[in-house]
Amino acid sequence: MEEVVEEPALWAAAILFGVTYLAIVSERIPKTAVALVGGAAMILFGIISQEAAFESIDFNVIFLLVGMMVIANITGKTGLFEWMAIRSAKIARGNAVAILLVLCFITAVASAFLDNVTTVVLLAPLTIYLAGTLKLNPVPFLVAEIMASNIGGTATLVGDPPNILIGSRADLDFLSFLTNSAPVILVIFVIFLGTIWLIFRKDLITTTEARQQVMGIDEAGLIKDRRLLAISLGVLGLVLVGFLLHSVIHLEVATIALMGAGLLLVLGRQDPHDALRDVEWTTIFFFVGLFMVVAGLDATGALRDIGNVLADASGGSLGAATMFVLWPSAFLSSVVNQIPYSAAMLPVVEQIGAEIDAPGGAGNPLWWALVLGVGLGANLTVVGAAANVFVVSVARRAGHTISFFAFLKYGFPVTLLSVAAATVYLWLRYLVF
Repeated sequence: MEEVVEEPALWAAAILFGVTYLAIVSERIPKTAVALVGGAAMILFGIISQEAAFESIDFNVIFLLVGMMVIANITGKTGLFEWMAIRSAKIARGNAVAILLVLCFITAVASAFLDNVTTVVLLAPLTIYLAGTLKLNPVPFLVAEIMASNIGGTATLVGDPPNILIGSRADLDFLSFLTNSAPVILVIFVIFLGTIWLIFRKDLITTTEARQQVMGIDEAGLIKDRRLLAISLGVLGLVLVGFLLHSVIHLEVATIALMGAGLLLVLGRQDPHDALRDVEWTTIFFFVGLFMVVAGLDATGALRDIGNVLADASGGSLGAATMFVLWPSAFLSSVVNQIPYSAAMLPVVEQIGAEIDAPGGAGNPLWWALVLGVGLGANLTVVGAAANVFVVSVARRAGHTISFFAFLKYGFPVTLLSVAAATVYLWLRYLVF
């Protein structure tokens, strides 16, 4: 139900929204605390009612995240990711360049079907160990994995938190992402591999002795629980099938993820206390607060007005509007972080589509412009996505600093080429033919 908001409340909402976002971007205060305080303030100042604030929380997003986090964390306990990394290094026969490319492939695929943050949490520490064994600086490997995780995560509904937000708002299912986002991500990933090879090839020269040391690692011992591994892969397979068929079986993806998590807890004989303790609750409650903050600003009509301005600027052209969403999203989301940016842009994109009479559902290029913009733009800066922040923190603890400008030097060409490829794709698929 839309609420009528007076002008003083509009200014109050705008100020609260701005202060909340600045605090989130500055990272001086934990972002979850900032989002929750911002959401509560929207209620306390009478900008949005308590009922409307709670109704704005998208539980399809919340429970999908919780379910997939439980599945990913239990799967991670089996040692699967460690085995894959070492096995890949042996397949590459210790060649550092080949190892980098194979690790990027593993990261991208895992990020598409689990989520990119969980993937880098599991792979980053092992990557530092592997680079140390090769007597190499781990920074090229870690930067490449960050970018691979963001690219791979953009391909599917569950790969990246913004995709879950966008999919829920626009009613885009798992199959929609596979048929609309995944094709261009495959092309972009190939471009990325070529770019990353050009950037890092001179930094990945190792010795014969180091290569032999990698070849001597016994990867078989890394699998900690073969029974749990078989069950985890089986449940994950069922969940992915459920995602593909969710419109046929009339179940939301969040329900399927929770059912999968519950099944894995039972069949895998896992302690629910342990499994739920490993869920990233700070991320979950960050979303809760963020939903309320955005709902408060949306209630004032400010986001609708922004959508009207952008629609007018496009001259009613779907192509121009699509570019107005894609390119600013790529650069702005890398500064304010992709999750809050996506949450704020959802009603804006919806309003633009309504103003210019864009196609509905998966045929609307505006939604895919937002998906690709925030997903690919995350590779521009170290604060563009949660995966970036985590890996940079892990590298720092290991004694390897990845500065803002050092990352930007690598991220700029990758992001520019990726968004350019996305531009061509959007024009050819939705706007020309």
